[in-house]
Amino acid sequence: MTRTRLTLSSVVTQVFLVLLTLLFLAPVVWAFLSAFKPANQIISDPLGFDPSQITLDNFERMFQDVPIVRGFVNTGIVLVLKGGLTLFFAPLAAYGFAKYEFPFKDLLFGTVLITLMLPTIVLIIPLLLEMKELGWVNTYQALILPGAIDAFAIFWMRQVIAAVPDELLDAARVDGCSEFGIFARIVLPVIKPALAGLAVLTVMNIYNDFVWPVVIASSERMSTLQVVLSSLAQNITGNRIGADYATVTGELLAAASIALVPLLLIFIVLQKHFINGILAGSVKG
Repeated sequence: MTRTRLTLSSVVTQVFLVLLTLLFLAPVVWAFLSAFKPANQIISDPLGFDPSQITLDNFERMFQDVPIVRGFVNTGIVLVLKGGLTLFFAPLAAYGFAKYEFPFKDLLFGTVLITLMLPTIVLIIPLLLEMKELGWVNTYQALILPGAIDAFAIFWMRQVIAAVPDELLDAARVDGCSEFGIFARIVLPVIKPALAGLAVLTVMNIYNDFVWPVVIASSERMSTLQVVLSSLAQNITGNRIGADYATVTGELLAAASIALVPLLLIFIVLQKHFINGILAGSVKG
């Protein structure tokens, strides 16, 4: 009887999860399929899909009207450099907080945690004024450096590194390993799952960041992908005289579908590491 109840419970749980997954995926699938439909059919028959009517017209027009390639290039540059800074310096700072004793350690770590409570919008004006004084408005420096050393990343890595046995570190010191060598050869391999999880979150945060890039990068030359996507309708109607609602909608769906693909691939490839990293990040230190 107990086994039957457990089996029934498992079936109900699986069915619920499948339905929930379909519910979340339905808008994404609809947008992706609609991008391949003729523009007029998107409006006249939004829920229908005829494979014989598949067309790339929406994508061709979108590439002509919208500087999406420039958006991808700028986002890629920011992603590589800013993400690299986060993944290098955040674990180092966390290692110091987790395994070393120094004056005002708790005060400094508390200050880091307090910054997590500040809304991003509160920091926009001070950062913008600072970038203006430095002459960094509409530059890659302004897109990359602010927020590169993320407080959440330091906090998460500190929780993970605190669980690394001190005996491993002491043994490495006895063998003559340098402090940075201990971090690189002992700590990093142990925290690799959590670091992979942090990498996924960092990529998603930088890729989807909109507020700061739209404030600091006002020129089209420096616009990131999310800024380009936010002004798609304006660009389409500005570049294509007489563009109707169906045309604009088709190109919007085409651009959104292309923008979705990189994140989807990253998550599929790193899904296992992401889940393991989330579990590793739940360790209390």
